[in-house]
Amino acid sequence: MTRRNVLRNGAGVLAATAVGAPMVHAQGTGGTLRCGFWDHWVPVGNNAIRELCAEWGQRNRVNVQVDFITSVGNQNLLTIAAQAQSRSGHDILSFPTWEPASKADLLEPVDDVMARLTAKYGAVNPAAEYLGKIRGKWVAIPAVSGTQYKPACVRFDLLQQHAGVDIRAMWPAENRVGPGADQWTWANLLTYAEKCHAAGFPFGMPMGSFTDAVDTVGAIFAAYGASVMDARGNITVRGNDKLRAAVEYLVRLSRFLPNDVWAWDDGANNRALISGRSALIFNPPSAWAVAKRDAPQVAERCWTVTTPAGPEGRFVPYLPYFWGIWSFSRMKPAAKALLEFMSERTSAEKQTTTSNGYDIPPFLSMSDFAVWANEGPPTGTIFNYPIKPHHNATASIAFAPAPAEFAVQAYQQGLNTKVVARVAQAGETIDQALAWLERELTTIRRGG
Repeated sequence: MTRRNVLRNGAGVLAATAVGAPMVHAQGTGGTLRCGFWDHWVPVGNNAIRELCAEWGQRNRVNVQVDFITSVGNQNLLTIAAQAQSRSGHDILSFPTWEPASKADLLEPVDDVMARLTAKYGAVNPAAEYLGKIRGKWVAIPAVSGTQYKPACVRFDLLQQHAGVDIRAMWPAENRVGPGADQWTWANLLTYAEKCHAAGFPFGMPMGSFTDAVDTVGAIFAAYGASVMDARGNITVRGNDKLRAAVEYLVRLSRFLPNDVWAWDDGANNRALISGRSALIFNPPSAWAVAKRDAPQVAERCWTVTTPAGPEGRFVPYLPYFWGIWSFSRMKPAAKALLEFMSERTSAEKQTTTSNGYDIPPFLSMSDFAVWANEGPPTGTIFNYPIKPHHNATASIAFAPAPAEFAVQAYQQGLNTKVVARVAQAGETIDQALAWLERELTTIRRGG
């Protein structure tokens, strides 16, 4: 037998095998797929991810290894940065908010997966597309697990007792507004905050540089029409009366918050609510879910409602997570197949239901899951957590509409909260603080 005959016969065997093999959704099955997902705030929130990965792995004969990485202390951001630098680590990682844009050149495009998903389920949240589609290409898949809105979680008993506001009447667990809903404004919230502060139950609104603070302050900026950079990257700080008004408002509001909110991380506002020391926080239902377990007397008096409205409208803080695949992964086909499976409606509903309604699916057609109407106590407490048509609200991304490469730096540095702190904490004038903000944005724009 000659070498040529061996090669010819071998090619025939390979061709026959390829023709005869069934089409497998995850090409290249086998091996180990390493996944680093966000560590959920809701105590049982990770369970759905574990179960879905195990189900898919068994079906496709892939060993799926799952790690959960906390966002406390920005550990998830540190992990992303370390793996990007070393070009090694997980195949799949959870990327918060601006990180897909920041790491776009190191992420595997997923246009093929998104094309199939949108053909099946329709459009995604425009804010998620703005963040995940960079230079016309999808660089990450909008995730279900971890994606959240940050509306108001209210202790309805405390707000009614000390501020005279019946929040459940304003925002019932129905697809309608109630009497007084037009009074749910940022201007009136200042009065409510002052009264609750005087009663010893201040609002638990963080003002540091972590995501809860940056997102909430970003939504207030948007409600006042206060952007700091336009879509072309032009800095819009100088002579911006709307920005000045937003900063002035936040300085006044900060006087009725706990003194240490400038150092709060993303868990501090949760603890303030669960301990019974706060009448209101801006947060997804994670604090309420933990209170169900640890402080049921608090949980049964919580009611989630949309954010107050400002002069330019109602904006709800939105923090989407994305599932990205590193370009240096050796398991790209399997990674794409797993993420597509986890994005399907049944998988999405499993994640949202397991997380007590916390997780927001990216597809607008998936806003009808039963969990938001049925969760309790009290029943209906998170009915108004997802944005609904009668809210007349828009998802807010801090530092939008700035180009992603600039916005991600401003977001990570928490420039919107810091400009408020320079006035409220450092004693600067608003003019001095805005001049500092303009210098910081100029440095970012120049690549410094």
